[in-house]
Formats: sequence, C-alpha cells, structure tokens
Amino acid sequence: MRRIVVSLLCFLVLAGVVPAAENKLMHCFAFTQIDSAGDADWQAFFKATDALAGKIPGLSRVWYGKLRMPLNVFNPDAETRKKFTKENPKASGEFTRLQRQFGVCMEFADEAALKAYAGHPAHQEWVTVYSKVRQPGTTTFDILPAR
Repeated sequence: MRRIVVSLLCFLVLAGVVPAAENKLMHCFAFTQIDSAGDADWQAFFKATDALAGKIPGLSRVWYGKLRMPLNVFNPDAETRKKFTKENPKASGEFTRLQRQFGVCMEFADEAALKAYAGHPAHQEWVTVYSKVRQPGTTTFDILPAR
C-alpha cells in the first residue's frame, strides 16, 4: 500500500498536480519616494517594473505598491553609531527618521538568480527609472524558503 501511495505522489508531482518543494527566494525592499516625482515618472516606474520578470532569467514575479503603513527607519549619527557594539546594544544620541512609503518584492527561482539579477543589463536600465521616484537608500531583506 505504501508503495502505491509513494508512486501516486511521484506521478502527481511530475504531472504538476502537486507542486514539488520550492527553492524560491523573495527579494523585498521598501523605499522613500521623491516628493517631486511626477505622474510620468511613476508611470515609467510601473511600466519598467512590470517588464522586469520577462527580461531577467529566474525572476518570475514582481509586486509593488504603496505600503499599507509607512515603515519608519531610525538612523543614528556617526558618534551614536560608534556606541553600538555587540556588547552594547543600546545607545543614546542623535537619530534621523526616514519613512519608507513604497515597496517592491521580487520572486526569484533561487539565490543564484538573485545574484545574476544585480548585474543584468535590464536591471541597470530599471535602476535608472527607479531612481527618479525614490530617494537614495532602501530597506532591503530577502526571504528564504522554509526548510
């Protein structure tokens, strides 16, 4: 009986009815908009972002939009940053606050596809358009598959 169940499961995976374990990676980042970015800049960003998945191998999907709630990022000044160490996770001093209002998430086939994306010519073209709607700097993170 066990052999029949295993054989059936293998058949369903190969037939695409039951997905095999995925090794995908999500690359996400939040950014702060440039207040002077116009509608044409945003429309160019949306169009260029929509086109990325068809141009970069291993990039299967892209999501983007305004964050439901702004993400606050607190940056210490240079003197305050020096006070933070592994042994001292607390410090007082001067901080600036950035608000990230927009985000992008990209689904990659694996880590190798993410690495290849950074140097791909289509990514370089996209960065030119992206830079017209965002201030320099992002809050970036990658989500690996659960093992």
